[in-house]
Amino acid sequence: MHDLPTDRLTLQQYLQRLFHAYRNTPGTLGRIRPEDRQLASQLYRRGIPLSVLETAFALAATRRGFRPFDAPPLNPIRSLRYFLPVLDELLSRPPLPEGYLAYLEDKVDELRRDPELKDLRARIEDGSR
Repeated sequence: MHDLPTDRLTLQQYLQRLFHAYRNTPGTLGRIRPEDRQLASQLYRRGIPLSVLETAFALAATRRGFRPFDAPPLNPIRSLRYFLPVLDELLSRPPLPEGYLAYLEDKVDELRRDPELKDLRARIEDGSR
């Protein structure tokens, strides 16, 4: 988590930290598209804290990653826009219970270590899906 308030970050610092978190979120391809840069700039101008975005990434990744074993595989996340509904959800409700974010971060770490997820990302990046 980044504790530096958004209003103390330059746009460049905000984008750098946001895209680092995005690239490291399980289920994403890790590519930054021009549309992602535009959306990230809008989020900066709206004053959306990085901590809230990181929480949205963790919550969405956990929801995607821990599904029934017989569920069909999901396509990778190809855009920052995918996280907007979760971001809106977080902004419209009271803060998460104490300790819940740490729980989510542990789950995301589990997903990062998942060899199938790493294999899928590598195959898509190579174009051999």
